[in-house]
Amino acid sequence: MVFVLQSGMIEAAIFDMDGLLIDSEPLWAVSEIEIFATVDVMLSLADCRQTVGTSLEEVVALRYRQKPWKSPSQAEISLGIHRRVVELVRERGRALPGAVEAVAFARSQGVKVALATASDPELVEAALGVMGLQDAFDTVQSASSLPFGKPHPQVYLNAAKALGADPQRSVAFEDTVVGLIAAKAARMICVAVPDERNASDPRYTIADAQLSSLESLNQELWQHLTSQIIG
Repeated sequence: MVFVLQSGMIEAAIFDMDGLLIDSEPLWAVSEIEIFATVDVMLSLADCRQTVGTSLEEVVALRYRQKPWKSPSQAEISLGIHRRVVELVRERGRALPGAVEAVAFARSQGVKVALATASDPELVEAALGVMGLQDAFDTVQSASSLPFGKPHPQVYLNAAKALGADPQRSVAFEDTVVGLIAAKAARMICVAVPDERNASDPRYTIADAQLSSLESLNQELWQHLTSQIIG
């Protein structure tokens, strides 16, 4: 039996934020190293890279399991890390190459555009302000108030629902494996844009396309992504 596949149309483009649009991952590392040091948990940059894409609460819980401390509480440590990251984003945050242009390109294709991030609204506001993208998205969805963050797909499903888009006709842009798994679990087409240090990770092969930066998003790639939609 032969199946004839017909391409459909993309309805939505959904972007991650940290590490994809804004170069915030190094700022998270600085904050984690500073704050965890106050409870004698000494971390390296390599340690911080291992938890990229993981929710802050899960990171703190992991470090507590590895080396428990008496006080302050895990919640207070999380709050301290978060506050420091917001400060650093406002002071040093910058858009990654092609980020602002990629969001504009997606909108130029006549699709709705969303942000789906693990970051909370305060950090989102700070980051979008630094990049000049305050009004760039039709909806902003945060996993910070959800029971489960990425790799659970809920934040992506929420974004598609808010846009009135079919998840299977939506394209997600992600930089981490954790985010990629979330987007694929939501049955979305996914473009991976990993940090160059992680680009050779074989797990990125589950993406429908892989770019070295968002500067490579163009009409040819968009047509390729469109061709992945069935019906």
